[in-house]
Amino acid sequence: MRIVVAGCGRVGSVLAAQLVRENHDIRVIDRDRTAGRRLPPGFPGRFHVGNGFSRSVLEEAGIGHSDALVAVTSGDYSNLVVARTAKETFRVPIVLARVHEPRHAGLYDGFGIPTVCDVTWSVNRIHQMLLHRHLVPDITFGNGETLLVRSTLPGYLAGRKLTEFEVDGEIRVVEVTRDGRSHIPHLVTTAAPQDVVTFAVAARALRRLRGFLDKELGT
Repeated sequence: MRIVVAGCGRVGSVLAAQLVRENHDIRVIDRDRTAGRRLPPGFPGRFHVGNGFSRSVLEEAGIGHSDALVAVTSGDYSNLVVARTAKETFRVPIVLARVHEPRHAGLYDGFGIPTVCDVTWSVNRIHQMLLHRHLVPDITFGNGETLLVRSTLPGYLAGRKLTEFEVDGEIRVVEVTRDGRSHIPHLVTTAAPQDVVTFAVAARALRRLRGFLDKELGT
């Protein structure tokens, strides 16, 4: 993929370095010429000096033929302008942005631009590690509001329908692995000893899910 990274701070530089290791065509933009020093020696991508919201700078970076743009500058409004320009003017297929202030996320939502919020993600992750350490997520979505969590069911739940663990809008059973084989459960599927179940769960409902499992986890 050709990916334009607007912002070469700590996040942008590390992201760019990781992507080039995966053989992506990376173009990095930053208005500070010295920011390029954060990139690894021999960086095979391109570094462009200028404002990411400048159309001419974006064009120089090859935005017109890019598969994605990631806006990770130090300013929320700058990221919004860069992301909107990429999405609306250059029709870039994938546009993502970093948000520093959680209250600004709604601005991006209105333009259909997915965001990652440092504060919200960190709070959700720390909360989970403190209070729900047995429920380690395989995947998180958005800023951590929704997670996929896998857990071995305690023996005392054997024989109960898996749908009994579901809560509308909060918890869904999406997969069960039994004897090494994975399948999507039916409405009448019952739990068996040593089942490993994948739950889609809202972060706010982790405590409720944990309540199903705590008896044998001993917490």
